Amino acid sequence: MAYIPQQIDVVSGEQYRYALTNFRIAHEKVEEQRRQLEEQEKQVALLHARIALLEGTVNDERQEGGHHGGSSVDDFSIKNAASQLERLINRWAADVVRSPPSALSHIHGAALGDITGSYDPVPYDVSPMQVQNILRHAMSEVIGSEIVNNLVVTNSPEANVQLTRIHEHLFARNPVVACVWRRQTFSAAVETCDPEMTAAILAESLPALTKVLGGSANNTAPILASAYRFSRMLHGAPSSSTDAFYRSFVPELGSILYPRQIELVRRCLKSERGEQDRVGATIFPGLVKVTRGVVEATEQNQETVHTVVRRAQVICECALASSGNVPMQG
Repeated sequence: MAYIPQQIDVVSGEQYRYALTNFRIAHEKVEEQRRQLEEQEKQVALLHARIALLEGTVNDERQEGGHHGGSSVDDFSIKNAASQLERLINRWAADVVRSPPSALSHIHGAALGDITGSYDPVPYDVSPMQVQNILRHAMSEVIGSEIVNNLVVTNSPEANVQLTRIHEHLFARNPVVACVWRRQTFSAAVETCDPEMTAAILAESLPALTKVLGGSANNTAPILASAYRFSRMLHGAPSSSTDAFYRSFVPELGSILYPRQIELVRRCLKSERGEQDRVGATIFPGLVKVTRGVVEATEQNQETVHTVVRRAQVICECALASSGNVPMQG
């Protein structure tokens, strides 16, 4: 049998040195990137430690250790505080309907006009249930837009507007810095809002309804005080997120029902039949957690991400119409 010699791949010395040099360069770059990542992790850890020190939560974090998963304390606190505030709103609306300072149609028209901007008389008779729910919607809008979505830190509306703008500017540049600034700012916030400021909020947001309710509008003081405590808890209390904040949203009257954003408090027959239904009234606002999207470290403009953490409590048009003669939109 003839011997067939094996072929051996041979490269020149120049090719070998070239490949070795490239390999060494690639290895050095990988090692440099690894060192940079380690340094970034150290800086992030130092920043989180500094945040905990500023907020006074160092001991809390040590006690928590590495606990993860399940509902956080923040979620539980939000749920309880929101439920208490929702009960106050419902009790106030029920008391107004039970002892109305004016005709129910006038109260309903004033509330609806303040919400939509149109004060034309409604072409149908309203039931007590419809009046109660439109009042809850009106109060939800006030709480959401004027208290939760504004940083109410002082008894000056102008100063609060400026502080809210400063926070928005900081959050657009660095969410972590904005978080620390916001919580430190709320640590010096007023304990309660002056009656003059709460009255001004109502008069500006619900002018017609405030006029129709007259002296009974003062009964909203406990609601706005509770709403302020709720807002202060959302914006000022330490939480597991150091780069996020909460905002409120109230689905508009007549808007389409989106299951991810709303929770129906009454049975919706149209939805069960597969038909499209709309918002009849929002009886309590929803909450979203606002964060910045994950992008490359070199990018400056990060996308804002809104995550629904508590759906808005809504009654649909068909359920609201079942208690009176409200016409439903097609």
